[in-house]
Amino acid sequence: MSRSTPLGPGREFDVIRDLLGRWGDRARGVGDDAAILDVPPGEQLVVSTDSSIEDRHFKREWLTPREIGYRATAAALSDLAAMGARPLGVIVAIAVPTGWRDSIGDLADGIGEAASFCQAPIVGGDLSGGRELAITVTVLGTATAPLQRSGARVGNRICVTGTLGGPSRAIVELSAGRVPDDRSRQRFAHPEPRIREARWLATHGATAAVDVSDGVVADAAHVAAASGVVIRIDLEKLPCELGVDSLDAAASGEEYELLVALPAAAAVHDFEALFRLPLTEIGTVVAGAEPGVTTFYRGASVAPPRGYDHFS
Repeated sequence: MSRSTPLGPGREFDVIRDLLGRWGDRARGVGDDAAILDVPPGEQLVVSTDSSIEDRHFKREWLTPREIGYRATAAALSDLAAMGARPLGVIVAIAVPTGWRDSIGDLADGIGEAASFCQAPIVGGDLSGGRELAITVTVLGTATAPLQRSGARVGNRICVTGTLGGPSRAIVELSAGRVPDDRSRQRFAHPEPRIREARWLATHGATAAVDVSDGVVADAAHVAAASGVVIRIDLEKLPCELGVDSLDAAASGEEYELLVALPAAAAVHDFEALFRLPLTEIGTVVAGAEPGVTTFYRGASVAPPRGYDHFS
């Protein structure tokens, strides 16, 4: 990837020049009509797009502009993690209302922070006005054998990284006008895409994966449907944040942890020792006439907790 191309005159391009100055070496090849990227031989291109829209995905009073920029970018990069892909580049499109123009620099700093954390150069984008702040991030990555939702097999273990329930608890507190505890707020405002962890899992037997954005049970249902299997989840096994009930953790969205299907022989202890991050078995893949998720709590069958639905 080349250095950025010099930009012409105009207020919009003055703003872009400022963003490029903030991003420094984290932005590459910006300035032409499109990015030019090299895909390593033998690998496949992996692409995803994610939008973060004011009053839909966040409220201005909940987060700083830098946190908003970081979180929007991290959420998109988490999709690459779900595929076991190595980031190749990030493209950012921002619609900026008048009331947000003084915060463009802080938004850019957050975007750059997330890109730097995942070693994902910013290679292009678009800047425009708008009625509400909207940040759309397209991420590009490569993988030799991308993880897909359709790879779960009968006999696999279902595991999840990290701990669950913090973002949901933070949203409850913020919605009520209260200040969440530091840990819950950090989990909501500053999720860490599990890029390195996912690539390790992909090379150590993982057969399917999804990032937990809508709730662990809701996202497990996508894997079950794509794989044509039944996923049985024992809710009491969920790794919960301190003070969070497992039923609440099961429905907590915007976690950006990974749910993975692993063979019985996969080395969970090796993962935890390397990344200092829990990898918890929460269920198994079994055969069934109708693909889906069955949930159990303290030995009894219970209705699957509902996750987040953008159109509910």
